[in-house]
Amino acid sequence: MEHMEIDNETTVTTFILLGFGNAPEFEIPLFLLFLIIYSLTMAGNIIIIVLVITDHHLHIPMYFFLGNLSCLETFYTSTILPRLLASFLTGNRTISVRGCYIQFYCFGILGVAECYLLASMSYDRYLAICKPLQYATLMSRRFCFLLSAVSWLCGIAVMTLLISLMSELKYCGPHEIGHFFCDFTPVINLSCSDITLLTQVSLIVSFINIVPSFLLTLLSYVCIIAAIVRIPSSDGRKKAFSTCSSHLIVVSIFYGSLMFVYVLPQKEALRKVDKIFSVFYTVLTPLINPLIYSLRNKEVKKALMRTVNKCGISK
Repeated sequence: MEHMEIDNETTVTTFILLGFGNAPEFEIPLFLLFLIIYSLTMAGNIIIIVLVITDHHLHIPMYFFLGNLSCLETFYTSTILPRLLASFLTGNRTISVRGCYIQFYCFGILGVAECYLLASMSYDRYLAICKPLQYATLMSRRFCFLLSAVSWLCGIAVMTLLISLMSELKYCGPHEIGHFFCDFTPVINLSCSDITLLTQVSLIVSFINIVPSFLLTLLSYVCIIAAIVRIPSSDGRKKAFSTCSSHLIVVSIFYGSLMFVYVLPQKEALRKVDKIFSVFYTVLTPLINPLIYSLRNKEVKKALMRTVNKCGISK
């Protein structure tokens, strides 16, 4: 282990990510599983990004937000899974403290941005269904760009604050992180510095960024469901409710797992299941978001067929 002597203390400069435990017989199956998940996630999200950019039929607010979400999910999963796949393949689980901070910084920006982006998407659907006559005026192109920019800027602001506080920490003891990526609590718990202020700040910013965006998303869907109930056609109600319920499932999994890990008080008994909940919002939601939000959508399917046909004609 690399180290340097400062003030007669051993300062840790590398961490070891323990991942899913020390079980060599499971490393190849886990590598194949996560490789398939990563490949499908990247393929699904990149297809949506290309379609939203190239097909003029999708140049409306709903698909602008879907394209943003797919772009975010592409980076989101790429901050974690390639490093995890490499550790399965090579057995090297070492990561520098700086590298660990960079991974957490990128992951955190994307996580916070997704909270606000999901809230923006739900608000867009609320306006489209509940305020159709005012939709074009309220959800202008400029307002869409503003919502998207605010989502990313909030992520950058929050994570810059946390990382600036984390950079003051010293690590002079254990250097094994009981997780598959550099998450906040497992990292700061290894510090020999006082983490009271950092923990309080983290809890406050997590609450401010996760809970209100979740409540806004939930309220938007409640209003949407109330509007759906008033649809006279039973087929129309069934179709709209099917789409809305699938969106709610994804949102509930994402926000529920985030709140469990970052908002609830951290007790020793709960830390053991944090890793499981982390898989939900880092691996599963980037995989199923393209399926739930876009690839089940008729307009996206039509755009995909048009693109395939164009490629076939050009050949």
